[in-house]
Amino acid sequence: MQYKTILVHVDQSRQCERRIRAAAQFALADGAHLTGAAMTGISRYMYANGDIDLARTVLAAHVDTLCQKANQALDQFDAQAAAAGVASHERRLLADDPQGGLALAGRYADLIVVSQSVPGDPAGLTTSGMPEYVMLTSGRPVLVVPHEGTFDTIGREVLLAWDGSIEATHALAASLPVLARAVRVTVAVINPAEDEGREPGADIALYLARHGVRADVTVQRGAADIGDALLSLAAGRECDLLVMGGYGHTRFRELLLGGVTSTILARMTLPVLMAH
Repeated sequence: MQYKTILVHVDQSRQCERRIRAAAQFALADGAHLTGAAMTGISRYMYANGDIDLARTVLAAHVDTLCQKANQALDQFDAQAAAAGVASHERRLLADDPQGGLALAGRYADLIVVSQSVPGDPAGLTTSGMPEYVMLTSGRPVLVVPHEGTFDTIGREVLLAWDGSIEATHALAASLPVLARAVRVTVAVINPAEDEGREPGADIALYLARHGVRADVTVQRGAADIGDALLSLAAGRECDLLVMGGYGHTRFRELLLGGVTSTILARMTLPVLMAH
């Protein structure tokens, strides 16, 4: 399995260059087609019934400005993708809001690349919560790039968070192209459930071995915060990618995203590949 189509969110934020660079790394590794998608910021539902012709409203000039800014961002994407040596790439301007447009377009990609949300950043008001929304509604794995830091390599030293859940299984399957070319893979099993006669992580290590992925398994018990434990382990092992599932809890505050997911998305210090 390889990634054949990668979609990256394009806008005029200062994080855009960083995520295009990350997307280009993945595209070059697999010879994938790279699509840069910029959205106008106006939801497609405004056009759904054809009742509103924005070109005939007072919003026309504003829409033109939004399109101009999106195209300027796409110009930068074209230049950056070409400079990185990505052989197959295209720009796409979508008449939609950022989250909705990217989630919909992402269903035709193998991987979606977005940035970590930046609290309090005026430029990020329209993209707040994008990683969560796209992960939950696109049906595709999402690579989230931190809003700070430089990542010259992504996927050489991988930490795979494993708890046997459906979400973790989806993340594992989605990350196989990366795991197959990684120099080192560490499987992290945090606070494992008791399973008589089985060593935690043994089954997943065997599964990975059959895919040609040699992985070390580390087990930690008694961690008070699993998210912090994963980030600490990733830092200690100098990992450049964390692979994990996006989890759901029953508490209303965490109805769609569990505490571990929220912790990682808020405090991440390395790129994270997530699937729900």
